[in-house]
Amino acid sequence: QVQLVESGGGLVQAGGSLRVSCAASGRTFSSNAMGWFRQVPGKEREFVAAISWNDGTTYYAESVKGRFTISRDNAKNMVYLQMNSLKPEDTAVYYCAAAYGGPSWLVGRYDYWGQGTQVTVSS
Repeated sequence: QVQLVESGGGLVQAGGSLRVSCAASGRTFSSNAMGWFRQVPGKEREFVAAISWNDGTTYYAESVKGRFTISRDNAKNMVYLQMNSLKPEDTAVYYCAAAYGGPSWLVGRYDYWGQGTQVTVSS
């Protein structure tokens, strides 16, 4: 079993920055992926970014490429999402997820999910 806890969400003005964090505990992953997804009411959960746990290869949704950066600290079992140049359309609940397999943009490929943290970008 793996527990994931997100933190760092909040309210920020458009153009601002925010970093959300994800702490993993329980069974640790030595060579598996972590991902960030987001969801707004009435819409499906969508992929934001993913990172391979062992070599740090990263993947991004086109909508956030160049603005968001995913990173990880293996020693601390932490994953981060640095969000810059935020836009009102980035407003969502952001979820951290862990996968037994490699990085994926597919929700169904992830085995564990956190409870989410709200990010609100005001215009």
